Amino acid sequence: MSFSSLVQDLSLRDSGAPRRRAEASVSTIDDRASHISMAKSYTSTAATSVSISGDISSQLHAGYSHPLARTWQAERQLTKSMLIYPLFISDQDDEEVLIPSLPNQYRRGINRLIPFLEPLVHKGLRSVILFGVPMRPGTKDALGTAADDPEGPVIRSIQLLRRRFPHLYIVCDVCLCEYTSHGHCGILREDGSLNNQLSVDRISDVAVAYARAGAHCVAPSDMNDGRIRAIKLKLIEEGIVHSVTLMSYAAKFSGCLYGPFRDAAGSAPSFGDRRCYQLPPGGRGLARRAIVRDINEGADIIMVKPAGQYLDIISDAKELGKDLPIAAYQVSGEFAMIHAAAKAGVFDLKTMVFESTESILRAGASIVISYFVPELLDWLSN
Repeated sequence: MSFSSLVQDLSLRDSGAPRRRAEASVSTIDDRASHISMAKSYTSTAATSVSISGDISSQLHAGYSHPLARTWQAERQLTKSMLIYPLFISDQDDEEVLIPSLPNQYRRGINRLIPFLEPLVHKGLRSVILFGVPMRPGTKDALGTAADDPEGPVIRSIQLLRRRFPHLYIVCDVCLCEYTSHGHCGILREDGSLNNQLSVDRISDVAVAYARAGAHCVAPSDMNDGRIRAIKLKLIEEGIVHSVTLMSYAAKFSGCLYGPFRDAAGSAPSFGDRRCYQLPPGGRGLARRAIVRDINEGADIIMVKPAGQYLDIISDAKELGKDLPIAAYQVSGEFAMIHAAAKAGVFDLKTMVFESTESILRAGASIVISYFVPELLDWLSN
């Protein structure tokens, strides 16, 4: 007998039953009412289950029905300590110039750094990454000799920031492209191709110079083969390997998202491009090999760059370097696109900034380098 038939049968029997003695009728009626109630309840439950696709494990809404419960669904919560803010440091001490292609971002001389950073540090800024920008005529040459100049913008900024903000974690990008006359990320052969051996030797010297000056972390972005091992060995020789983090731009892809950065840093190549040493956009296997290589050479942190278009590579990096922190650089082109779309009314800026950043964390990163850091410091406080 079906449950609907049972309900109908019990209802008919209840309505047509003869009256009996009072002492027996109360118990009988209670029993019948109980059976009817149970049957109706079961029928209701059975009917409800018909409307649900799947078994009881398909019921998910309760797990994110409350705002706090929604935050618990994320493996990583965005915090201020995860953020690194890029700074462009000019060798013109009093310069403060807006970068037109990079909204709200400036190239600053060393005398402008402290007034700019002080309020951000008070809001919770924990880390910056420094990019030197030589503007004086005659500074650039074929070997990038100004990169580790003790009077250059990076080394002077490291020393100043260490004095004024002792708790600020200072990362230094290590590359030659800003300092070479040709704009490439190393030393070239006569035919214009990259001389990997000479480039690695020069890059590792620059990294050690920044470390000696007080950088907490050196981050080579040149993508020359073997530079992580070379830097690690020189840090060991200097006796400072125990106190200087080595963050590798292990999976840095070539592409069109670096334009605003090159405007800011004056680092566009004077000829050709960087496709022979930066990774091709479709080269997932190459990226995985580069990540494994740099882990084996002694990298302490693995970085993926750009971020939004390469979430799969961030995920791969976390899989391959499961015991290492993974960083992702939301590059200048990503930043500019988000700003342009928000200005055009496509979406709300704050909403998209959080959505894009949280997707980077979801993919596996626990460090985010972003030009949105000043806004995020305010939004995370509120």
